[in-house]
Amino acid sequence: MVNEIINMFSYDFIVRAFIVGILISLCAALIGTTLVLKGSSMIGDGLSHVAFGCISIATILGFAPLEFSLPIVVFVSFLILRINENSSMHKDSLIALVSASSLAIGIFLISVVKGVNIDINNYLFGSILSVSFEDVIISIILSIIVIGLYVISYNKIFALTFDEKFAKSIGINVDFYNILFSSLCSIVVVLGMRLTGSLLISCLIIFPSISAIQLFKSFKGVVIISSIISIFAFIIGLFISCFYSTPTGATIVIINLIIFIVFKLFSLIKKSI
Repeated sequence: MVNEIINMFSYDFIVRAFIVGILISLCAALIGTTLVLKGSSMIGDGLSHVAFGCISIATILGFAPLEFSLPIVVFVSFLILRINENSSMHKDSLIALVSASSLAIGIFLISVVKGVNIDINNYLFGSILSVSFEDVIISIILSIIVIGLYVISYNKIFALTFDEKFAKSIGINVDFYNILFSSLCSIVVVLGMRLTGSLLISCLIIFPSISAIQLFKSFKGVVIISSIISIFAFIIGLFISCFYSTPTGATIVIINLIIFIVFKLFSLIKKSI
């Protein structure tokens, strides 16, 4: 087993995927904790489908997918936030509208445009072969920003996670932090879908947090445990994927699902006792 692991890391694409995966898993867990507790976790799903549509357009037009998609996804996250604040449309309905429309546009364009060789499965379900050195650099920068944000502004994040009105009343710039979280979530989604695909990336944001919530009730406890769960699930999922040739994204999500079930069972046992 040890020799197989050492041999696995002799491939550059595995090393890149390992670094990016750990950093994206950590960032997704941290951002996901706030989004889940605020009831906004599905924004990750909507943005992932927007990213799929953007990447489809970029590939067809011959543009660099990451550079083309990222600013658009960030802009859409701002748009969702702004429309949600000034619209009678329910947040979930708006996200569902954006999500389904973007996914449909992406699939439609890939299907009808001739002369373009695109493997749609790589975008929908992820491919560790697509992780580049550029992704590694951006992931390192992103993780530094996210971890630094939590360290420096922990009390502010805690306040706006549970009560935005209270956060505003004590002088916290809620709009700034909402925009910042939307931007960071957009970057996590665009980078993370290289590993898990647009259909599964939202699970990296949601699963670790809802698993941690089953057994830990403090905000700090949920933040720490969800980060550990996310990284652990990625590493185990990657190893299983490499050893048994299973889809990387699906394997990581299944590991997260198993962890959630285990935590839920322990929670039920704890309550019964």
